[in-house]
Amino acid sequence: MGLEEKLPNGVLLTSVEKLVNWTRKASMFPATFGLACCAIEMMTTGAPRYDLGRFGMEVFRASPRQADLMIVAGRVSQKMAPVLRQIYDQMPEPKWVLAMGVCASSGGMFNNYAIVQGVDHIVPVDMYLPGCPPRPEMLIDAILKLHAKIMDDPLGPARAAEFVGKRTELVASSVKYGKGRRLPVGRPGAEPGVSSGVKK
Repeated sequence: MGLEEKLPNGVLLTSVEKLVNWTRKASMFPATFGLACCAIEMMTTGAPRYDLGRFGMEVFRASPRQADLMIVAGRVSQKMAPVLRQIYDQMPEPKWVLAMGVCASSGGMFNNYAIVQGVDHIVPVDMYLPGCPPRPEMLIDAILKLHAKIMDDPLGPARAAEFVGKRTELVASSVKYGKGRRLPVGRPGAEPGVSSGVKK
């Protein structure tokens, strides 16, 4: 958005942060990355019965340059991993990623060399949504939880420092796109002692 660069250091901006985060939350545009059966449930969520327009998500964007939320719905193959990374890199800051379904979160039942065992090997994930496939109500609940997370995001130097930390972690994991490696217990950003849901 460019606002972070214009803020002076050391200035208390709680009201401005709340306003900016509210506008980010209320006008989030998702980029679709539907790869398997979870994409059908994602399309259902955008239909009139569930109506994502209530949350400011009227249109799923086909261009990553106009989106700030990537919903990865389905399993990601090794050949699709560079495309996923390229689309993520083309999205403007701030951007968020939602891994929809067990295949996007941990590879699901496809435990072989052709499938990336979790999208977090390629891009940083902000929200994991379990299920095979998750119901539209679950996707709406995950989006509302992501909205709550966005409302607590800091602006300015604190946010920039968080992104620098994420970027340095990401460089090592994005070079080989996973190649079937599994994460140790716990996912990035998870609380210590929380299982990643991947059985060994």
